[in-house]
Amino acid sequence: MLDRKTLVLNRSWRPITTTSVRRAIVLMARGVAGAVNPGTFEVAEWETWIERGPRPLGSLRAQDFEFPVPEVIVLTQYNGFPAVPVSFTRRNVYRRDGYECMYCGKAPGLADLTIDHVTPRSRGGGTHWLNCVAACMRCNARKADRSPTQAGMALRKAPAAPRWPGGLDPHSLEERPVWHRFMPANTPGAR
Repeated sequence: MLDRKTLVLNRSWRPITTTSVRRAIVLMARGVAGAVNPGTFEVAEWETWIERGPRPLGSLRAQDFEFPVPEVIVLTQYNGFPAVPVSFTRRNVYRRDGYECMYCGKAPGLADLTIDHVTPRSRGGGTHWLNCVAACMRCNARKADRSPTQAGMALRKAPAAPRWPGGLDPHSLEERPVWHRFMPANTPGAR
């Protein structure tokens, strides 16, 4: 339970990152964050949260009290927005592309998903957000060492660097629907 994720908002209520429940509790205990009730948007400090906090994720038991697990916290002092780019990793390319092949549109599963260089490395193509897409093994083998045009294949959408607030990927939003209420409208996966 302590390693589950909690959404962190800055003082202006903009999502900036996620943290563990453990760290969220520490921030609340130190008085630098309050827990947000996702239903009413009320912010509660430590004592109030213990008394009246909702318990959709359950609670942690201490010797003298129960502590509701916070889904969202808001910082009381920090109002910045860290410019942390999304790390270029295989998993993040898959997330950006919705775990689908960018050529045929199928979702083959992680075991059959690969990374394709749109401009092949042998022809000077680099390994970065603008040149890599998720592809099923079949399409990747069919395209081989050619450009999509030469292979007679079209990309479903052009690759771009993802712009997830605070490094939040759309998959984390699917896991925690309550977080949708706090995401900007242009966030992929936000409703």
